Amino acid sequence: MISGGIGFTCRTPNIDGLAEEGVKLTQHIAAAPLCTPSRAAFLTGRYPLRSGMDAVNDYRVIFWNAGSGGLPPNETTFAKILQHQGYTTGLIGKWHQGVNCESRNDHCHHPLKHGFDYFYGMPFTLISDCEPTEPPEMDRAFRRKLWLSTQVIGLITLTAVLGRLTGLISVHWKTLTCLAGFSLLFFISWFSSYGFVRHWNCIMMRNHEITEQPMVTERTTSLILRESISFIERNKHKPFLLFLSFLHSHTPLLTTEKFLGKSRHGLYGDNVEEMDWMVGQVLDAIDKEGLKDTTLVYFASDHGGWLERQEGERQLGGWNGIYKGGKAMGGWEGGIRVPGIFRWPGVLPAGKVIDEPTSLMDIYPGKVIDEPTSLMDIYPTVVHLAGGTVPQDRVTDGHTLLPLLQGTEQHSRHEFLFHYCGVFLHAVRWHQKDSGTVWKAHYATPVFQPEASGACFRRGICPCFGDGVTHHDPPLLFNLSQDPSEANPLPADTEPLFDTVMRRIRRAVEEHRRTLTPVPQQLSPYNNIWKPWLQPCCGTFPFCWCHEENNKA
Repeated sequence: MISGGIGFTCRTPNIDGLAEEGVKLTQHIAAAPLCTPSRAAFLTGRYPLRSGMDAVNDYRVIFWNAGSGGLPPNETTFAKILQHQGYTTGLIGKWHQGVNCESRNDHCHHPLKHGFDYFYGMPFTLISDCEPTEPPEMDRAFRRKLWLSTQVIGLITLTAVLGRLTGLISVHWKTLTCLAGFSLLFFISWFSSYGFVRHWNCIMMRNHEITEQPMVTERTTSLILRESISFIERNKHKPFLLFLSFLHSHTPLLTTEKFLGKSRHGLYGDNVEEMDWMVGQVLDAIDKEGLKDTTLVYFASDHGGWLERQEGERQLGGWNGIYKGGKAMGGWEGGIRVPGIFRWPGVLPAGKVIDEPTSLMDIYPGKVIDEPTSLMDIYPTVVHLAGGTVPQDRVTDGHTLLPLLQGTEQHSRHEFLFHYCGVFLHAVRWHQKDSGTVWKAHYATPVFQPEASGACFRRGICPCFGDGVTHHDPPLLFNLSQDPSEANPLPADTEPLFDTVMRRIRRAVEEHRRTLTPVPQQLSPYNNIWKPWLQPCCGTFPFCWCHEENNKA
């Protein structure tokens, strides 16, 4: 299982080969347009708000390794079920589902507590702060305000001291001492976290042990590839699950010198082509061990490209083709429609395109399924293949894909998919099975800045609520079967099916909401602030510094 993206003019022979040998899903949908909630849904087969992994505020992902939020211990991932079925399970790469709850070493959200026997990678996510040569990315606007506030408080303090020394103002030295102490405490209170983002968040772990703090980005690619191939070699004689979550196609686009300047699309293209090479190396390892015909390979992304991520004229956050919008936008296709490829020779069909092309992905050969499917469907699919049972004590939103992939069923089992931005319902997709039409109704959409730009460039990322969204009454309705770019909303007053479609969607929303129950908010402001007592540290806090990989790289 790989997180990444596909470009049409990037050279991706290994990903293309997967598509040629397997099955492509052209309406494969992420449950959220951001990584933390999307991955929570992927791992559990449930909408992220069911586990509290979507936000009511602007902080919609896990923000610190030293935060207390994360995938709750009472959630059952597909890895945990496969572990009970005798599989050796491994996660290599990005996690971003939390680490600790109450103490530095309780590891309550750690991959090893969620069914993985082995973990190597980043417990957090890749951010520009991890690269010393890149400008800071994390909470950039808030950090500017903190710096400005510090300067203002410092200037007031300095002015008061000079006024007292020159006799221009009359103030007690005790008052000045308190003011100076407050200035220092204010600075320390925020700089102890934001001033050391690279040390606190950019770390690599093997199981519970920190191997690099901060991580050495120049060798991350080779280490992740080495660990992936080693895991396959160690477990080739028994059932195994490898969840390989690359750091590639994610800013700051760590790319080795071998691939720099090789693509037609700048640094982003270079990064994607290197990721494709890594996919090929892993597939070669599977072939070398004689596992090709007994291994299900699944390729996907957790969300669409980040349109706002630019530096000058350089687009660093990807491109979403004909699909409108991108990362962080609750309902637009560009943020949630992702690649979906399955390969399993002899079990799943491979061949030429069937039916008429309905998306840009259909230009590649391979069996195509143009039915709405979800990343949440991986959960019941792999559980079923492993002989396990999906938990019956909770709502599971995914459906097994085996009948659809093998051709014993012609339609997706999803009639409705609900598209959230944080905990706010922005859109609903209805697969009208009797006609084959896929409708989508938008209740809220982000306010693009500039208006016709298709993204929120002035904000850096689109919000989910407040003045950053427009609420639609009546909703915007699209026929995705004819208008996958969502360019032409159907007019409520002249479209004959508008009222019928909206009545059915409203009823589905009411039924869906009756299945929701209150749960603790894992991304609440308290859970998402930096807590020094939870900070993973390979030394004596705050002197956290180690490079255990020096002897292994």
